[in-house]
Amino acid sequence: MRSDVEHFRCRIEDGVAHLALDRPERKNPLTFASYAELRDWFRDLAYADDVHAVVFGPTGGNFSSGGDVHEIIGPLTGMGMKDLLAFTRMTGDLVKAMIHCGKPVVAAVDGICAGAGAIIAMASDLRIATPEAKVAFLFNRVGLAGCDMGACAMLPRIIGQGRAAELLYLGRSMSAEEGERWGFFNRVVARDDLEATAGEMAARIAAGPTFANAMTKTMLAQEWSMTLDQAIEAEAQAQAICMQGNDFRRAYEAFAAKRKPVFEGD
Repeated sequence: MRSDVEHFRCRIEDGVAHLALDRPERKNPLTFASYAELRDWFRDLAYADDVHAVVFGPTGGNFSSGGDVHEIIGPLTGMGMKDLLAFTRMTGDLVKAMIHCGKPVVAAVDGICAGAGAIIAMASDLRIATPEAKVAFLFNRVGLAGCDMGACAMLPRIIGQGRAAELLYLGRSMSAEEGERWGFFNRVVARDDLEATAGEMAARIAAGPTFANAMTKTMLAQEWSMTLDQAIEAEAQAQAICMQGNDFRRAYEAFAAKRKPVFEGD
């Protein structure tokens, strides 16, 4: 998987990709170029064999302030419908690429996490925060609807319909304490521990049965639109596929030998 990116930071180590936006002087806003490059990177990730988990972290004490006011918001006000729809579809494609990349994504959230930054955290599989984290789906504060990049579909599934409605209608910040209590954050840790905690979680995922983890991610996404009977049948088929893999045999042999299994992702 390529790490020579232009519009964000990327470091790949021991099967884990560490990403971060890198404009700390502006609280790491997104631009047209960074949106597109992130979308393409996550699309490529679906076909990469050297990355098994992703940590999307902060830079300079902030996660992301969302779309850049001068480089995105301003130009959008002068566009026609065709170009506006191309932009909104492109931003939605970033979320779809994250969901379909086949690799679990851990968001490590510190400081400001607003607008599209909040969406990136929402679209991640797991979220860890510092006490200083402030998450805001602030679209209505700039005169837009809260239904941005899948927020009205995904956020209620994470924190519940009423809580999601409150954040989307008011555009207010959700504190780290609220986020953990509401189920948005899996854990809140001290700022000094954020990078290590997220890295350890991603490393544990990367050391696990990576083909099976990809199957879990796929089923978590696909089962949103299934009936319970359909979901049970789909999981039966998915599990049968995993049972044909060598990692299943390795786990059994390790258990029988009273040792820890070493998974190889096949």
